[in-house]
Amino acid sequence: MPIRNIFNKGSDWLRSEGPHHQIVVSSRVRLARNLAGVPFPGWAKKAERMETLERIRAKVEGLPEMADAYSFACQDLSALEKQVLVERHLISREHAAKGAGSAVVMNRRQTLSIMLNEEDHLRMQAIRAGLQLKAAFKAVNKVDTELEQSVDFAFDPVLGYLTACPSNVGTGMRASAMLHVPGLVLSEQINQVIQAVNKIGLAVRGLYGEGTEALGNLFQISNQITLGEKEEQIIERLQKVILQVIEHEQNARKTLLQQRSNTLLDQIGRSYGTLRYAYGMGSKEALNLLSMVKLGCDLGFYPAERQHIVDELFMETQPAHLQKGSQKKLATEERDALRAGIIRGKLESFEAPDVAGVMARAQETPVALPLQPEPPEPPAEGAI
Repeated sequence: MPIRNIFNKGSDWLRSEGPHHQIVVSSRVRLARNLAGVPFPGWAKKAERMETLERIRAKVEGLPEMADAYSFACQDLSALEKQVLVERHLISREHAAKGAGSAVVMNRRQTLSIMLNEEDHLRMQAIRAGLQLKAAFKAVNKVDTELEQSVDFAFDPVLGYLTACPSNVGTGMRASAMLHVPGLVLSEQINQVIQAVNKIGLAVRGLYGEGTEALGNLFQISNQITLGEKEEQIIERLQKVILQVIEHEQNARKTLLQQRSNTLLDQIGRSYGTLRYAYGMGSKEALNLLSMVKLGCDLGFYPAERQHIVDELFMETQPAHLQKGSQKKLATEERDALRAGIIRGKLESFEAPDVAGVMARAQETPVALPLQPEPPEPPAEGAI
């Protein structure tokens, strides 16, 4: 199936509204697996990688979940096409650097993708809108079980699944949620929350994972421990922590409305004004300003149906998406102008913000007391 079909269709998880969608953008669960008796991709020669790819690609494409799937060899994709897939969180930055001997297979809804010969032979991931860690795990675990019926995975009775990176040994699972937390950032509580999350064995990363910036007030929270715990335990612990972060963010937003309303309104108003009338804008600035307008939608300053417009702009204004959509190579200034033009057009439908109504409702809602960090022991409690 032509790759252009992917670019013409948005990801289902981005267009859907899952539980706690005003704060949790998406949930993702990834499983790392390797074939028994076969060199890991990083140690394999090109001929061995090609042989392994041929061996497992057909099995992945034959999964019921991959009926009429997209399947591409990395060597057949341009650097720009790979970057679009990275921006959609369908492949990793590391996989985008791969060539011959690697591939990716994904379903039509772009909620399930499998990287072949990334760091491991198989990197399987399911992604869902909102806080749906259990649903994401159920989906990817089903695929894992189906493949295990015909593929012999590298497994040790004591250590569990063997992976290229020692930190993934055991379950081979990385579960994460992408959170939009502008309230915690504006109220200067985000560092405290990050430190508390790190202390209980979870990791907080930026928009595209490890080593990336937290642009647009978007942060990923994921497990770090894969050895010594069952998948369900990891999911449950992560879920508890995320629910507490959600409560922190909700309290921060209420406090801003009730006690620092001028600061909040200024941030939202300035962001909307700049986005609405700018004629040139970089990707980082756009994400940070869109974050404030998204917050305005969440708080009710703009009609609820406008939320999807902002969510789509988060993706559509990324560099590779702009470049691909223009069908030509763009200089930085041209790309910034195109980005600003797209945003101006999309925001034309926004009505004047309902400031009076939101502020009146905010004064009627008491602010909950801040959650007190619980002792990090036992780790399974996962409280912050």
